[in-house]
Amino acid sequence: MTRRSPLVLLALAYLGFVSLGLPDGLLGVAWPAMRARFALPQGALGALLATATAGYVAASFAAGRLLRRMRIGGLLALSCLTTAASLLGYASAPAWLVVVAWGVLAGLGAGAIDAGINAYVASQHSARTVNWLHACYGIGAAAGPALMSAVLARGLGWERGYAIVGGAQLALAVGFAATYGRWPSRAEAAAADAPHAPTAETLRATLRVPAARWGAAAFFVYTGIEAGVGAWSYSLLAMGRGFAMDVAAFWVSAFWVGLTAGRVLAGALAHRLRPGAILRLALGGLVAGTTLVWLAPVRGAELVGLAGVGLACGPIFPTLIATTPSRVGPGHAANAVGVQIAAAALGQSGLPAALGFLAGAFGLETIGPFLALAALALAGIAAALRHAAAQPAARAPPSARRTFARARWSRTR
Repeated sequence: MTRRSPLVLLALAYLGFVSLGLPDGLLGVAWPAMRARFALPQGALGALLATATAGYVAASFAAGRLLRRMRIGGLLALSCLTTAASLLGYASAPAWLVVVAWGVLAGLGAGAIDAGINAYVASQHSARTVNWLHACYGIGAAAGPALMSAVLARGLGWERGYAIVGGAQLALAVGFAATYGRWPSRAEAAAADAPHAPTAETLRATLRVPAARWGAAAFFVYTGIEAGVGAWSYSLLAMGRGFAMDVAAFWVSAFWVGLTAGRVLAGALAHRLRPGAILRLALGGLVAGTTLVWLAPVRGAELVGLAGVGLACGPIFPTLIATTPSRVGPGHAANAVGVQIAAAALGQSGLPAALGFLAGAFGLETIGPFLALAALALAGIAAALRHAAAQPAARAPPSARRTFARARWSRTR
């Protein structure tokens, strides 16, 4: 850690990523109560996911420009204030359309927090610290279901859960504002954003690279699975299969705990196993876990499967991000990362929304086979991606290939 990066700033950054995960964990447990409160069909959740995704994508694209105009601490304080307003807006909304509208602000705040903290930690700390940072997201996502379950068990209503997290976001905004002068200057923020500047290759040229297209497909499907499990597993367990609410919430939290543990474990094994092997193990575990959730040969097997799905999900996103340069070559790397993140945002909202419509039309039991088939599709896409990845590497000069080989697995999400 550098002198410019006191411990308090790193602690705030970690808390910021915990705060990113909390709302995602809240939603899955809160949804049945929200749906009853506003008399909604199952598929109505897709509207909220869509507005939040639109805000998130917009903030992600704008973050670089904003960081060139203000200190990172200022952006984070404003972002937390925006997120707090949206969560408190959820808690006080008189109608579902108002909740959906607040989703835009929720996405804007989350997207800016994500980009701002990543810019700071990536420029000031090691890849190991970045890996721990993203594990904090899983901690927040695991705490969300437990918090909302405790609130509902006390008969306080789902609104109270969102109000509590909104208050925590306000406190975090105060923390970022109080340390404003200790965060990097405008020049440092611009320098942190410089690695993401456009490359010599055009976006159109990048999209002609097969590995870039398969990579985008992989991110779309993976984030759809992760978000789908987070949003719908509680409904499947509590409403579809008759588990007690606290039991269902506990195992949804276990999914997020497993995701966090998977990232920590993958980081620990990075020097012993090739990332390709880690990815194949994770994909195999994902297929097995989702199949267990679907078929549940004995009662309770789906609970173990859900925790296993989380453990398997953990390494997938970081591994795919880390290997992007080696797959597409130096001229296309920055563009490919942008395309993949955009595809991830679309998958995060699109697939859970589609799953909601299917659950509304055909019942909650469609969730299991949907997730299992999506996991199989992801495994197939990953195989196609490995095959396509040889093409840009073959065109790269030998020195570039050696550089990519050395750095291939040095970065994680």
